Amino acid sequence: MSIQLNQSLLIGVCLLSSSWAFAAVKEYHLNINEQLVNVTGKPLKRITVNGQFPAPLLEFEEGDDAVIHVHNQLKNKDSSIHWHGLLLPGLMDGVPGFNQFKGIKPQSDFVYRFKVRQNGTYWYHAHSKGQEQDGLYGALVIYPKDRKPVAAHEKTDRDYVVMLSDFHPSSSDQIIKNLKKSAEYYQNRRETLSDVSKQIKREGLKNTWQDRGMWNQMRMLKTDLSDVTGYTFLINGKTPEQNWTGAFKPNEKVRLRFINASAMSFYDVSIPNLKMTVVSADGQPVKPVPVDEFRIGTAETYDVIVEPKADYYQIEAESIDRSGFAIGTLRNENSPLKHAIHIPKPRPRALLTMEDMGHGSLSTDHANMDHSSMKHDMAGMDHSTLAHTQMNHAVMQDHLQQATQPFAQSESEKQPEQSDALHSTEKTSSDDKAQWVYGWANASTPTGHKALQYSDLKSLTPQKDNRPAERELEVRLGGTMERYIWTINGKKFTEVEPLQVKFGERIRLKFINDSMMAHPMHLHGMFMQLENGQSSQDMPNKHTLIVPPGKTVTALLTADELGEWAIHCHLLYHMSAGMMSKLIVANVDVNHPSNTPAKPNSAQQGDSHAHH
Repeated sequence: MSIQLNQSLLIGVCLLSSSWAFAAVKEYHLNINEQLVNVTGKPLKRITVNGQFPAPLLEFEEGDDAVIHVHNQLKNKDSSIHWHGLLLPGLMDGVPGFNQFKGIKPQSDFVYRFKVRQNGTYWYHAHSKGQEQDGLYGALVIYPKDRKPVAAHEKTDRDYVVMLSDFHPSSSDQIIKNLKKSAEYYQNRRETLSDVSKQIKREGLKNTWQDRGMWNQMRMLKTDLSDVTGYTFLINGKTPEQNWTGAFKPNEKVRLRFINASAMSFYDVSIPNLKMTVVSADGQPVKPVPVDEFRIGTAETYDVIVEPKADYYQIEAESIDRSGFAIGTLRNENSPLKHAIHIPKPRPRALLTMEDMGHGSLSTDHANMDHSSMKHDMAGMDHSTLAHTQMNHAVMQDHLQQATQPFAQSESEKQPEQSDALHSTEKTSSDDKAQWVYGWANASTPTGHKALQYSDLKSLTPQKDNRPAERELEVRLGGTMERYIWTINGKKFTEVEPLQVKFGERIRLKFINDSMMAHPMHLHGMFMQLENGQSSQDMPNKHTLIVPPGKTVTALLTADELGEWAIHCHLLYHMSAGMMSKLIVANVDVNHPSNTPAKPNSAQQGDSHAHH
């Protein structure tokens, strides 16, 4: 009997060993340091990883065992790395104050170990103070096993990462101090007296006076598209003048992995004269969508496939506040001619409207990201600060009609009356037309061009869990601009009660934006299925969802990863100023909170503030 038992054990060990043999161990060492970097012509002290700014590309294959040694060589700063979009054990997620992770002390090391359970385009970044802005971010690409494409249409000849980011001459510490002094510190592109004069010509003195009064009552600016200005926009760490370039040969198919690794910037991305086919969103494959452009929020990723025919193309990613471009080049490697980049003329800058503040059209369904069928949920807004008696919705109607599609719907796709309204408000002068359009969502997509919308995204393979939601969790997004505090459900992170769900539970996350800024909401540890008008089996997986101003977006979630997971706005200074919460997934009855994991102790709470 004992001999048979020993033989069985031996066979088991051999089988286990053989399975280990098939899992390649992929090992990296990352040295976090500070040194002078020269991005824009003036050397500045920033964070480097292995001497590089930004951090190096990490590559894996699905099924690998990842072993990543992180060495914090900063003199007096804790650090951390979060693997954005990866499915892994809670401790390995890398957020101080969550899952007993306490950050990486100065002159200390931490080894991240996890099984690579997925493929796609992801990235990694610090979750400590503002280190992400200061250079601790990099691309992370996971190839399918044996690098076989997940579908025939994804077979390509070249594969490039196109990582977008924003570089600032001030350190992250100084930026947050400036915002705390005044939320309008960086608002240097306000409307002028000339703009007021043009509005009076369009709408009359009385209506202009009422409109201006409403915005003053809310202590907000129509131009509040970005909290921080003064950025230089980069592709793979290079300025437009440095011109990152990807080569191709004639008749090749090229995959471009777009990653928005910015701290605070949204972009409208296009490659003039070259169609793009979107094949992946947030690392997860989707059915192909041919587009001319797409809007990418902070922390989102999109893979596109292009088939270049000409010798040169220019990749253009324009910030939505129209303050600049990230620019790179695709070139035929057989062409001898040099190609200089050109900076395009900026598109018109969008002015926020009362619809962006949750007023105006009352028919909304933001989950479908189709503003023509929306249902507003205004219960959480403080209407006492708004002078409703003075509001003239009829006056705003022309403007509101132009803001009825979220991600830059082209004029050719609009209803005739919408297109007419667009032209009627732009006929005042060519100057006016060039300077402003109305509504956060209006990207000035050229006539006849297709811009990607959330409602276009369908999962490539059917979702495994098609259960309806058992219950709904409300996530209200708000803030106090005067003190620069951003909140979830009315509280900043240091005060918020964690959201609690039972392991295996199917829930609906309802993001309600009661603010006038868009928030890219990111959930760690799991993928959400965006409710975008598709059937439940076709809903796309997303780890980051843009919630436009005054709108509501919903997603379904199967809580199948145990742990404490961060859920936060991925605009760095919004998270730093409080727009963050904790989602606890536990094997407990959520109706009895006493059974849930205890909150972090005081020492861990101290660590959790490391990213504030």
